[in-house]
Amino acid sequence: MLNKALPLLMKSYASPVQGNKVTLFKYSARNASGLKINNTLEAETIRQAAEIIIRQKMTPIVITPIVVSHDLMAQFTDWHALHSLNINDLMLFSQQMYSLSKAGVPLHKALSCLTESTRNKALSEALGDVASRIETGSSLSQAMNNHPKVFNALFINIISVGEMSGDLDRSFLQIADYLEREKETKGRIKTAFRYPMMVLMAISVAMIIINVYVIPAFKNVYDNMHTELPWQTQWLLSMSHFMVSYWSYMLGVLIFVSVMAGKYINTYKGRLQWDWLMLHIPVIGSIVQRATMERFSRSFAMTLIAGVPLLQGITIVSGVIGNSYIASKLQKMRLGIEKGDSVSRMAASTQLFPPLVIQMIIVGEEVGNIGDMLLEVADFYEIEVDADLKNISSVIEPILIVIIGMMVLVLALGIFLPMWNLASVIH
Repeated sequence: MLNKALPLLMKSYASPVQGNKVTLFKYSARNASGLKINNTLEAETIRQAAEIIIRQKMTPIVITPIVVSHDLMAQFTDWHALHSLNINDLMLFSQQMYSLSKAGVPLHKALSCLTESTRNKALSEALGDVASRIETGSSLSQAMNNHPKVFNALFINIISVGEMSGDLDRSFLQIADYLEREKETKGRIKTAFRYPMMVLMAISVAMIIINVYVIPAFKNVYDNMHTELPWQTQWLLSMSHFMVSYWSYMLGVLIFVSVMAGKYINTYKGRLQWDWLMLHIPVIGSIVQRATMERFSRSFAMTLIAGVPLLQGITIVSGVIGNSYIASKLQKMRLGIEKGDSVSRMAASTQLFPPLVIQMIIVGEEVGNIGDMLLEVADFYEIEVDADLKNISSVIEPILIVIIGMMVLVLALGIFLPMWNLASVIH
């Protein structure tokens, strides 16, 4: 398949890719449902780019190298604008578009107006381009499809369904409501983990200060004692000496490992393993899984209610839920449904859904309204996540107290034991 596709793909650009200098490619491909996908990816050669696309269960149509600008300031500005684009920007845009569409404002005028008022540069530039394409005859979803980093597949497909049904303002309202629920969920998770993270950061800073400044000061006192030191004190002195002497090497190794780990995680296999690990971390893993399944259920329900075909909806949603391991399970679920299995049976085979949720999906199949039942499933997961987040402090706090207690015990024994021993000898 790859060898047949490459001659066509090689015609898609005039200049050859030299070595591995060009690492960013723009491609068009069709997924298993026949939906055309436009996106970008990183690869060393066009053959490797095609292999990556095929591994993602898509058929490549055109792959073209993107000329990377050497203007570092422009690159940084674009990167900062894109990464500063958050859920609040898209939610506000969706709400404003709903109001303007409902009021009967022409689409290109509404987009032009929002282009000027939008603060985020990446979104503003995307809206300006979308408005220009609409004036030349393009549909809104087609124009948005040229900006996959700003508008994901879920966003674009809901808009596409709204265009076909003539109910575009309702599509924007659906997206705004969905993004608002997403924002609330992410906010609850961040709030729950803020305290443990601050405590761990404080412990780390305290350990560095103690090893770099406190223990070396006591070392001079111990040297003047001319007595054998307890093993706890010797261990603390050795750790402090190692950190003070080799901190630059430790920092270098930490940076190197972080960079290499980041590169590996950005690969398909690395992302799969990382996302699997996130689901199996004690305490945290169950929250991540439930939050991901809530996102899947709510977004899948939204696609079905909007009128997106079931198989296409699973493909779209699995690509935007944020966990590649769960996405791979959902793709297997889609393949089973495509062969004729029921949604409930394939959902049970993934082992992602508890029995209660499976039963709710079965009821949805029987009454012919899976979308509404999936909203019930999302609410179920939301309650579960809220309960876990409320209990997380009671679970993590004892662990943090034990860690801090052990630190204090080791430091107290290591620092004060020699002084106690000296005092007992004097008496």
